[in-house]
Amino acid sequence: MNKKQAWWALGITLVTLVFGAFYLKSDALYLRLLLGLALGFALTKGSIGFAGSVNRAYRRGSTQLLQTLMFMFVVTSVISAGLLFNAKPGDYNLWVNPINTGLLLGGLMFGAGMSLSSCCATGVMVEMVGDIPRSLITLLFFGFGVFVGFPLQATQSWIRETWFSTASYSGKGVFLPDLLGGPLHGYFWSVIVTAGLALLVSWCAKRYQAARQNSGTFYGVDGEVLRHKQAAATPTVDYPFWSKETYQQWFGNVWQMRSTALVIAIIFGIMMASTGAGWGASTPFGLWFGKLLVSLGMNVQDVAAFSHKPEAAYTLPLLENAVTVQNFAIMLGTLIAVLLLGKGSFNLKPGYTARHYALFAFGGLLMGLGTRFANGCNVGALFTPIANFSLSGWAFLVVLILGGILGNQLHARVLKQC
Repeated sequence: MNKKQAWWALGITLVTLVFGAFYLKSDALYLRLLLGLALGFALTKGSIGFAGSVNRAYRRGSTQLLQTLMFMFVVTSVISAGLLFNAKPGDYNLWVNPINTGLLLGGLMFGAGMSLSSCCATGVMVEMVGDIPRSLITLLFFGFGVFVGFPLQATQSWIRETWFSTASYSGKGVFLPDLLGGPLHGYFWSVIVTAGLALLVSWCAKRYQAARQNSGTFYGVDGEVLRHKQAAATPTVDYPFWSKETYQQWFGNVWQMRSTALVIAIIFGIMMASTGAGWGASTPFGLWFGKLLVSLGMNVQDVAAFSHKPEAAYTLPLLENAVTVQNFAIMLGTLIAVLLLGKGSFNLKPGYTARHYALFAFGGLLMGLGTRFANGCNVGALFTPIANFSLSGWAFLVVLILGGILGNQLHARVLKQC
């Protein structure tokens, strides 16, 4: 336990909550602040990141994170089904995305990019706490990719139109309850199919990990080993509530990954119930880049016309955009979690070479463009669509993994030449 960092964590939490209460202009924005803090805290305590699901499997042979994400998808789909069962049309803005060339190409690009930068859209905000140089380079080029992708996303049929659709989302995408029908307005079989697909992915992941273990190329992941040891050594003693041991148990230790997945699923459910929509992250990056151009002297009308966005998107204060508030709060939630763990540090000199920075920049650019082609990132094109019973999420997962493999191969080849 690091008392100094614990007090810093408490101070940052209180200042953030008070600042938000007085500065943010609506309850909706304050809610986004709370959701972001909770997400950042949980992602850090559980060491869960979408990019890591592919990178850990390729580089270390471990598929525990990928299996955990499948568990999280199933739990979240059950929560979503409960919310949607008695909902009226228009109550929720479901992310039923098109299945088209843009989805396949964007998923490949995003998968490759997240392997080169070792993070994704949400991950870059989480990593900002521990690895500032990598995160800043990735974020800058990510934002550039999103910005230059805006006009393509707004005008190109291969991004906007879908090959397949169902009745409720005609011309938009495939909604599993429409496709499957059956009890509970189609949600029963939709949850069953979601669970079946998740089990299939988990089974393939286990087979892959076993093959790596048998071949002697399984290296494990330090954080996963730590959690396994912590679970095995967890005492059954009930400590006094106001004690160092209680603090360590609840705040000073890492969380088990399955427990974290449950927490994130609950946060997602609260987000759906309170905002009417799922989790998104990447679009503000492009808006931030546009604001940067305006601040450097470019005409706001030209920036808005190029990006097919309203001028207000580049003139309103940053903290009047709900997802921007949520993204910043994810970073703060991460910082609070790191400080409570007693590991707070800012890595300003990580010893990267020019090739590393080139990979980060290229990875950020690929991810940014990929989000526009696929109409979302790992949360906007994968997690939220799967939770919203869109078939597009599963299609994105397949090409994301393929792109991740290609990106890791390029990553290894470039750095091997250093």
